[in-house]
Amino acid sequence: MNYPLTFHFKLLAFSPQIYVTDAHGGTVCYVKQKLFRFKEKVEVFADDTMRTQLATIEADRIIDWSARYTFRSPTGQVLGAIGRRGMKSLWRAHYDVFAPGAQTPTFAIQEANPWTKMLDGLVGEIPIVGIFTGYMLHPSYIATRGEAGAPTLRLTKQPALFEGRFGLTQEGPADEGEQLALLLSFLMMNLLERARG
Repeated sequence: MNYPLTFHFKLLAFSPQIYVTDAHGGTVCYVKQKLFRFKEKVEVFADDTMRTQLATIEADRIIDWSARYTFRSPTGQVLGAIGRRGMKSLWRAHYDVFAPGAQTPTFAIQEANPWTKMLDGLVGEIPIVGIFTGYMLHPSYIATRGEAGAPTLRLTKQPALFEGRFGLTQEGPADEGEQLALLLSFLMMNLLERARG
């Protein structure tokens, strides 16, 4: 992948949508989350025409703090999974990422500073001032190999007006399958964290 990748969120859309582009502005993928599903299922497409499906992300249970989301190719091949750490994620977002074929977590994704995200959410609710929160506070999430390993990828909120924008940068080595699992993990984590506030 040509890092850094950029995630664009349409803030005024009825259902959450994410556009992912690479360093050259080329489209990497597009996600449009369907609302009102008892069991979460997200479809990932090559672009916003939604003709070519790249993957699906499906929850293993109906609404649960500790649900595990499995990534599958259109042919049904497992591409990895992500699971939220239940109660541990109440204060600081914490997710386990499973690379393809892994039975134990390969990576952990955590908020770099939970205070930044909390302030971002609070300031964002203030009339007029909330419009400019995208220029003031920049929460970030770090994927490390193992619980306390070296950083692999970092997702950081970027300045933007009338849209959500995050940059995904590579900080350490990961093979192609691991990078795909991490990209899908950051997409799903973003959808979950946006719903959480």
